[in-house]
Amino acid sequence: MGISIRAYARARGVSHVAVLKAAKAGRIPLEPDGTIDPAKADAAWARSTEPGRSRAKPEKLKPVAEAAVGSVRETLKEQGLPASGSVTFVQARTAHEIAKAHLARLRLQERKGELVDRARATALVFRLAREERDAWANWPARVAALMAAELGVEAHPMQKLLETHVRSHLAELAEVRPEFR
Repeated sequence: MGISIRAYARARGVSHVAVLKAAKAGRIPLEPDGTIDPAKADAAWARSTEPGRSRAKPEKLKPVAEAAVGSVRETLKEQGLPASGSVTFVQARTAHEIAKAHLARLRLQERKGELVDRARATALVFRLAREERDAWANWPARVAALMAAELGVEAHPMQKLLETHVRSHLAELAEVRPEFR
């Protein structure tokens, strides 16, 4: 035989309605006579209650799943927050809220048109560079005769010389590799 629901609620520091709800939801066991065994109920209550929702004084929280610990530590480290030892539920929730805030900021920037799709930007730069290269490759044929007339030399050797130097310069430019961050 245990104690009454109201007595357990007083001992636990919660309302009797909270105890009734926990019993009805199956989070704490009731004895066959409807009373509560405090030891069994305390253990069940601790297992089924989310630490962040408890009003009681915080105890040492259980570590979160090991698969997420690295991500949580990295997020906290980026924000200059400590993440030593095992990561607690509060630290994981903090990292989660930080990640949600970053995601919201990125969505806002995307809607404002401040973000650029990397694949589209790369394709655009590639297309523009190709058009620029083609324009330079065709330039000697367009201007060689004009330059030859001004200098008083033959057009064909002038065109060949210009093409050689332009292609050499384009080859040098092709060697340059920009750094992406």
